[in-house]
Amino acid sequence: MVSQLFLGGARSGKSRLAQQAAEACPGALTLIATAEPLDAEMAARIARHQADRGPRWTLIEAPLALPQALAAAPGVVLVDCLTLWLSNVMLAGQDVAAAEAALCGAIAARHDPLFLVSNEVGLGLVPETPLGRAFRDAQGRLNQAVAATVDRVDFVASGLALRLK
Repeated sequence: MVSQLFLGGARSGKSRLAQQAAEACPGALTLIATAEPLDAEMAARIARHQADRGPRWTLIEAPLALPQALAAAPGVVLVDCLTLWLSNVMLAGQDVAAAEAALCGAIAARHDPLFLVSNEVGLGLVPETPLGRAFRDAQGRLNQAVAATVDRVDFVASGLALRLK
């Protein structure tokens, strides 16, 4: 089994590389999407990603229930993305540590190829607001926990991947 995390900044190419890695696997593919089309810009992003996928792909929408979706999803799975999932968890007032533990448990339990996408948000300025700082810190902890759980980790910048693990 291969599980791989693709980390990078916004528009770094991490989703494209993760999709290519998943599509290199034989058989049906499942995308677990965590985004919700809450505004026109996000709806356009979602539509663009949908247009980039072919008929091999099945979609599961899991803005909050990601661990459960991972447990139920068959075959090769791509999760895009952990950053939006964490934001959804925090805004819903859920226990972040419990959600992180459940996610890592679901990742570790998978036997089929799994590809995960997450933003590295700790390379920029310190956020101005307490919520922004709490999110940055929680995202850093989540990325570390997931990176420790998966087999491979790639950092993506300018469309190029650097293998970290």
